[in-house]
Amino acid sequence: MKRGSTLFLKLAVILMGIPVLALCIFLLPQIATEANEAVEKGSDLAFVVYGLLMVMYISAIPFYFALYQSFNLVSYIDKNLAFSNLSVKALNKIKRAAIIISCLYVIALPFVYLMAEVDDAPGLIIVGMIPIFASMVIAVFAAVLQRLLKEAIDLKEENDLIV
Repeated sequence: MKRGSTLFLKLAVILMGIPVLALCIFLLPQIATEANEAVEKGSDLAFVVYGLLMVMYISAIPFYFALYQSFNLVSYIDKNLAFSNLSVKALNKIKRAAIIISCLYVIALPFVYLMAEVDDAPGLIIVGMIPIFASMVIAVFAAVLQRLLKEAIDLKEENDLIV
């Protein structure tokens, strides 16, 4: 593969991490400050907000792990190691990270439900399901790619033995 196309993929992986980093550094602490002020005013919603913030911060860890594995996968492609067990292992790790993210947001759904009840916003529950479905799609896609790649590696090894 050409060096320029893998460079573009590496840049895309890096650019995917920047908004989440900005969210963790700037927006989530501001939301925590507002929740703290709400606690001082006697609001019951602060517990819900703290639960959601905790899930968001924890989910950043498997997100960045999956981005790191994606970066490694692109590096393997760059080094002509695309059809290797290293790529299969990277896809497996991406799949597991996506499943962990999905499970974390399933745990967060009761908090989203409580927030929707307080704010009288039923559409908020659907918005809360978006990260679950998005990460499950990524997990399924990684699993399918992992299986195809494993079959291609097995076929390549079989052909190498024949020749």
